[in-house]
This record gives sequence, C-alpha cells and structure tokens, in this order.
Amino acid sequence: MKPPRLDPWSALRRLTPARIAQGRTGASLPTDAWLEFGLAHAAARDAVHVVLEVETLRAELGTLGHFCVSVKSAAHDRAEYLRRPDLGRRLDAESVARLKQRSAPPTPSGIVWVIADGLSARAAQTHALPVLRAAQTRLGANETGAIVVATQARVALGDEIGALLSAQFVVVMIGERPGMSSPDSLGIYLTHTPRVGRSDAERNCISNIRPEGLSYEEAAATLVRLLGGARRLGRTGVDLKDSGPEGVVGPGPVRLT
Repeated sequence: MKPPRLDPWSALRRLTPARIAQGRTGASLPTDAWLEFGLAHAAARDAVHVVLEVETLRAELGTLGHFCVSVKSAAHDRAEYLRRPDLGRRLDAESVARLKQRSAPPTPSGIVWVIADGLSARAAQTHALPVLRAAQTRLGANETGAIVVATQARVALGDEIGALLSAQFVVVMIGERPGMSSPDSLGIYLTHTPRVGRSDAERNCISNIRPEGLSYEEAAATLVRLLGGARRLGRTGVDLKDSGPEGVVGPGPVRLT
C-alpha cells in the first residue's frame, strides 16, 4: 500500500495567514475553507462598526501624565462617516473651538499625537497605547505632550488638529481598513508642518502594526528614525526614505541599479 500523499503546500500555509491552496470540491471550496472565509469576512465587517471607547482610552492615557482631549470629525455618525470620507477629514465646530483654546505648541519638539478610530476602532483601542509607550521610551517624556483622541476620523483629520495646535509634526495612529486576516491592524502617519490640504505624498506611513505583523517596538523604532530624518530634511513624504535598522534616513528617490 502506498503511503499517504503529503500536501506540498502545508509548509507554506504555516508561514502566512493568506488563503493559499484551499483545495476544491467540485467547482467550489471545501466546506471548512468556505466557513473560515465567512468567519473572517464577518470579523472584517464588524471591525468597521465597532465604537472606540473614548473615556476608557482617555483614562488609560491619563496614567501617562500628558494633556489629552477628545475631538470628533464633521461626520455625525458611522453611517455618514462611511458614505462621506470628506467629512471624516475635517473637525466639527465644537472640536475646533476646543482645540483653539490650546493653540500654543504642546512640547518643545512640537509633536502632536492623534489616536483615531479610522476603519478599525479595535486596532486603535488595542495597539495605540503600547506603540505610544514604546515611542515615549525612545524619545523621552518631553517629546510626547498633547494627545488627541479622534472619532469618525480619517488620516487627514490630523492635519487640521496639528495646525490648530501649532504642531511641527502630527503623528496619527489610526485603525486601518480591515482585511480578511487582519481586522485589527494599526497604521501610523507622520506629517511635517500639518495643515489642511496636505496630500498623502507629504506624509510617511508605517503599516500593519499588530502582534501578527509589525511589532510595537519595531513600529516605534521606525517612527523615531523617520522623525529624526524629517527634522534634518525639513519635510516628510516621498523624499523621506527609511533604510531600516541602520537608522539612515535621507531624501531623494530610490535608484535602481
């Protein structure tokens, strides 16, 4: 009798959560693969609608001893936020007034930190504080001053927040669009001299921050390298390149040889 045939894809499947080599039953997937797909799809959909627990987050942030304020975008509710991305990029009138009362630069370094729900409040609720603590350890307590918690927020909401707080840099930690294997992925967006109208080409992104992706320590180390490079260069965006652990961050496009 022949020994059972080993699945040549099994070793690769252990290395990635991607749905590779799912098999086939007739013209469809096997039942277990189909049910796993449905569960992942439901988790991704649910993640978009989870509400950020602002007061819980603010209480946890209070233990860091820094100024913290909560704001909202111009989107009135989650349904409008999903239909109107433009409203998620601007503050409502009450939030603007609240931030104008705090118009002075929050720290000598001028960094404003924004924790935003984005498309996955679960990601912001779970991962933002550990990343902030890891960054604070590297930067020092004086570098992490004003912390703003934003709801119904898109990335560009940080531009208006940073401008109102006279920030030199805004660091937006935001829940990314849920994937079929990552409903709780956090992204960090760094922008120099934030103002309304900044484009995505003028900021740097650190993505897929979660235990199964980029670790908190790695994300904080990358952010600190980018901050150092942005200070030397005087801007963020496409001209600011991170070469990795060596800590060399410099301007200019990458040349392929």
